[in-house]
Amino acid sequence: MAIGEALVIDNEGFRIPRRFVSRDVVETELERLQTAIQSVGNEIGRNRDAISEQLGEQYGAIFAAHLQMLHDPNLQQELESLVRERQCSPEYAVSRVMQRYAKVFESLDSGHIAERAHDIRDIEKNLLRHLLGQRREELSNLTSPVIVLAHNLTPSETANLDPEFVQGFVTEIGGLGGHTAIVAEALAIPAIVGVGQFLSDVSGGEKVIIDGDLGRLILQPDEKTLNGYHQEAEQHRSFAEQLEELQELPAETLDGEQISLTANIEFPYEVNACISSGADGIGLYRTEFLYLGADSEPSEGIHFEAYSRVVQAMGELPVVFRTLDLGADKMGRDPHEDEDERNPFLGLRSIRLSLRNLPLFRTQLRAILRASALGNARVMFPLIATLPELRQAKMVLAELMEDLEEEGVPFDRSIQKGIMIEVPSAVMMIDRFAKEVDFVSIGTNDLIQYALAVDRSNKNVAELYRASDPSVLHLIDMTVQGAKRAAVPVSLCGQMSSNPKYTMLLLGLGLRGLSVPPMALPEIKKICRSVSIEQCQEIAERALEMDNARDVDSLLREELKKHAPEIIQC
Repeated sequence: MAIGEALVIDNEGFRIPRRFVSRDVVETELERLQTAIQSVGNEIGRNRDAISEQLGEQYGAIFAAHLQMLHDPNLQQELESLVRERQCSPEYAVSRVMQRYAKVFESLDSGHIAERAHDIRDIEKNLLRHLLGQRREELSNLTSPVIVLAHNLTPSETANLDPEFVQGFVTEIGGLGGHTAIVAEALAIPAIVGVGQFLSDVSGGEKVIIDGDLGRLILQPDEKTLNGYHQEAEQHRSFAEQLEELQELPAETLDGEQISLTANIEFPYEVNACISSGADGIGLYRTEFLYLGADSEPSEGIHFEAYSRVVQAMGELPVVFRTLDLGADKMGRDPHEDEDERNPFLGLRSIRLSLRNLPLFRTQLRAILRASALGNARVMFPLIATLPELRQAKMVLAELMEDLEEEGVPFDRSIQKGIMIEVPSAVMMIDRFAKEVDFVSIGTNDLIQYALAVDRSNKNVAELYRASDPSVLHLIDMTVQGAKRAAVPVSLCGQMSSNPKYTMLLLGLGLRGLSVPPMALPEIKKICRSVSIEQCQEIAERALEMDNARDVDSLLREELKKHAPEIIQC
């Protein structure tokens, strides 16, 4: 959760820098407001004259109406009153008043009159543009703590947020399984995505609360609500301190079963959090961060520097490098994006992109191989759907090994190779795949998406994206059993692994390896140490017999409350 000052980012990227001004600068701020109104009025007048001349006066009348609104005496009096009497900044006054006017128009039944709300918002943006001038700030240049409220944040924008100043964020669009949410989790930033339209109800500088656990955004909270959330935040901090005591202890169940808890990371600096959390290694190193905002593809040297830093920091512990998973909602950009691609989740992404763009693929694999000489590096191919894809990827890796040998470059000749099980076709062929790899890891984010035919970043179908759907549970069960038959280690690294609700279920399905974000690791370890495998197996058996996600969720909540009530409370 997070409590703080709202920073509203509209499509123009405006930020209201402050809410109040000191009394001694009120007159100066009023002059600045009048200058902005005059400048916008001049612009609207020029637009009116130009459009009237080119298209006729009936079109110029649109801008004449804008001019009339801008110079409305009641509007100007209200703006001046907020600045003079309440010492609001002109930016805040404009945002507050214009949004209230717009909402009044939107509430009217007449469609023609309701359209005036767009005119009001247009005037607001123009005034803010003049008031803010060069003080418009990028999210990467924040200097004070804020909660970002935006229509949307791309994964790249999210990755560039500074957790020191961004206390949390909320977006109108997006989905829980989308990569923006995944990056927020990696950065330990409280976030809610896909909540629907709300930006018209809030102004920059207002106090807001994010309740990420419940997916709730609270605007203009009263004192009672604020006090309640401050107390809850204190409970979270107290529980987190208790969990720190588990750092040096193993993730061992009550009946002595050892569970491997590794970490998912996005960025090299997260390795410190992995070590401090007592991770047994890194089970998923997402490597797309190198492409964030890059104007060109990163060189082999850039790849190697990032990879070697993590491998060396982890010592003998394993580091699993997932090769590039660009495309669709992933971080970065597809360097060969096809504008005609209508369904990116079923298009050129992940291993398909790598195999289509072999120079890019070879650059990354060479860097991984070179890093393998420095520690326990492993390579994992994502979104493998067919055996020919896997064999082609392994062939490229083998060719690069020969090249490095000829060049005298050290690497681990026996580097372990694995795949992510993310599509139903891979589950159905798990017995064949298991014969050709050293390990498998279940990527539930995509597996759920492809099994249920649900775009995981689309808020319109977000309620259908359910990790607890029985079909998903049976796919996980089939994968685990297939890997066990081949004596191949199997783990799970999707978001499902970091949700305490699913821990007992996954252990009961036979998983003994979970890879989670570093911040989630203590909680998951706590659950592992609170249950026996026999109890978990009983839960899994009951879940597999159910025929809908709602009943599974109800079962898992009750069992978590029974075995780890402190986690439910916090």
